[in-house]
Amino acid sequence: MYAVIMAGGRGTRFWPLSREKKPKHLLKIAGKRSIIQQTVDRIKPLIDEDNIYVVTVASHAEDLAAQLPDLPRENIIVEPVGRNTAPCIGLASLYLKKKDPDDTMVVLPADHLIAGESDFLETLAAAGEMAKKTSSLITIGITPSGPETGYGYIEKGKTVGTAGGRDIYDVESFREKPDAETANVFFKDGGFFWNSGMFIWKVSTILEEIKGLLP
Repeated sequence: MYAVIMAGGRGTRFWPLSREKKPKHLLKIAGKRSIIQQTVDRIKPLIDEDNIYVVTVASHAEDLAAQLPDLPRENIIVEPVGRNTAPCIGLASLYLKKKDPDDTMVVLPADHLIAGESDFLETLAAAGEMAKKTSSLITIGITPSGPETGYGYIEKGKTVGTAGGRDIYDVESFREKPDAETANVFFKDGGFFWNSGMFIWKVSTILEEIKGLLP
């Protein structure tokens, strides 16, 4: 299993602490380690450091290399130009295709704070198992703690299986950040999760999807 951490953002919503030259994933916001260091530390029990990749922009590459000295330098992938999530994933997938196109990759934002790390790793392992077995595109939903307008939502469909003791569902729909009234409806419904922005799939699967949908 590979991990791809998306670290190309400018962190504009966290201004003024986060600046273009020092976005929030490079800052120490909660604890003695920066957000990107915590993200790498969190997944090391599941994924070997040699299989952890970080995608970033040229202006942040040296700072990332300095903060992640144990990561192979070639595992820091520099985008020629930032084009948001899909091209970032596509570029990383082309790198991983050369290593093992049929292995799974976990795509993670660089700036999450996560409690219950063992449960999180078990969820990733279960998702990787399902992705390998079914060639599915898998995402992780977060059970809402309230009606939040700052997140996108995932509408849960029918149960399609289990892995690692966890239920896996079809995605009925993705919903953009709602207004307060719609967020309250989603929360009361119980069938909606916050969209975590985390994805798990085989390298070959996502490249086929990109070929078909974003050529």
